[in-house]
Amino acid sequence: MTDFQKYIQRYLDKIPSGDWLAELKISEEKTIGIYSNLTEEQSKFAYAEGKWTLKELLLHLSDTERVFQYRILALARGDKNNLPGFDENEYAARSFANERSLESLLEEYKLVRKSSQILLETMNPIALQNIGTANGNEISAETIGKLIIGHNYHHLNIIEERYLSKLGWM
Repeated sequence: MTDFQKYIQRYLDKIPSGDWLAELKISEEKTIGIYSNLTEEQSKFAYAEGKWTLKELLLHLSDTERVFQYRILALARGDKNNLPGFDENEYAARSFANERSLESLLEEYKLVRKSSQILLETMNPIALQNIGTANGNEISAETIGKLIIGHNYHHLNIIEERYLSKLGWM
């Protein structure tokens, strides 16, 4: 197993069931459930100096999902280009998430997720098996779809362990 395969496997292992398309909706509901119960002040909380606020983390989920959507589309359509990587920390630093309302960030997350659902649920299963190169690594469109979910669950775990516990929720 390559280092890249090990890296993505840690996200894929977070998907609780084999029905990954159902998990797309479940992870969305869990994320919305948490963020819908935060106050505007709580959404500005970061658990340590230099860590993202809850607002920045939510926008990170949307940003990453958009990048993954593009990769899925490109691979499914047979694009043979090496799709670029992205620096999540640079994206977060330039996101201005903390200047936005929690409501607007949550609405964006919902819309991005709806777009992912439509893309993945209507994609021909054969196209999902297409393999291409993203950030210098071979990967299938379906695996990227699963990474959307595993990545979301990864951050839900971090939110519960490092944010909500310090906010007195857990």
